[in-house]
Amino acid sequence: MSILKRNNVVVGGTGDTVMMFAHGFGCDQNMWRYIYPDFQDRYTTVLFDHVGSGNSDLSAYSFQKYDRLEGYAEDIVEIATELKIKNGIFVGHSVSSIMGIMAAGMAPDIFKTLILVSPSPSYINQNDYIGGFSKPEIDELLESMNNNHLGWSMSIAPVIMGNPERKELQDELANSFCKTDPEIAKHFARTTFLTDKRGILPYTNVPVLILQCSSDVIAPVEVGQYMHNHMPDSKLVIMNATGHCPNLSAPEETILAMNNYLHGQ
Repeated sequence: MSILKRNNVVVGGTGDTVMMFAHGFGCDQNMWRYIYPDFQDRYTTVLFDHVGSGNSDLSAYSFQKYDRLEGYAEDIVEIATELKIKNGIFVGHSVSSIMGIMAAGMAPDIFKTLILVSPSPSYINQNDYIGGFSKPEIDELLESMNNNHLGWSMSIAPVIMGNPERKELQDELANSFCKTDPEIAKHFARTTFLTDKRGILPYTNVPVLILQCSSDVIAPVEVGQYMHNHMPDSKLVIMNATGHCPNLSAPEETILAMNNYLHGQ
């Protein structure tokens, strides 16, 4: 099976440097539609769907492989290897940010910079770490999803998106959740919300930009600060944007922060 077909890889733009965009849980590459066009006159852009999401090849989904984030990180490395990406820029949203960190560790030559949008290495509060949720709250979330996937999608989307005045964005996210195969969605959710990858942060060997929303139920400000404090060469930007998806709700601010970082302003 072609790797590019498996992950519905779309290549565009111009430029010697590649900018790869990775979407988060329950979404697909369409989540970047307000962001990537701004970079296509300077970079070659690469968008893709995680296996099990969007227009990826669902037959390639393995419950064993994708039981851990390493499975997704391996796919990122495979795509980068197939496209011969060297010293590229990785832009990841939410849990895909952690996949990008892992991919950079697996293949140190593929990315020279990581841009992490609303990232979180662990969603569960533990001792002094504030992840946003208690373990019982995560268990309840996963149980609710297991019992009624459609109902869960409709109720959780406004919480994740924030921006209550932007109902169209809430509806878009809910529809994205709803159209994902329920069994795959449940599995991806467990992999996402039960993973703790805080231990890999100090070993990140490339410069990192962390874009943290000023109010985000899924990844609170404390998470961005924690990551910044534990990653050797990182910059934390706390945006005016709210919610967990500034790539949709605040694309102009997101693009500005990315450009300021990449061009040293």
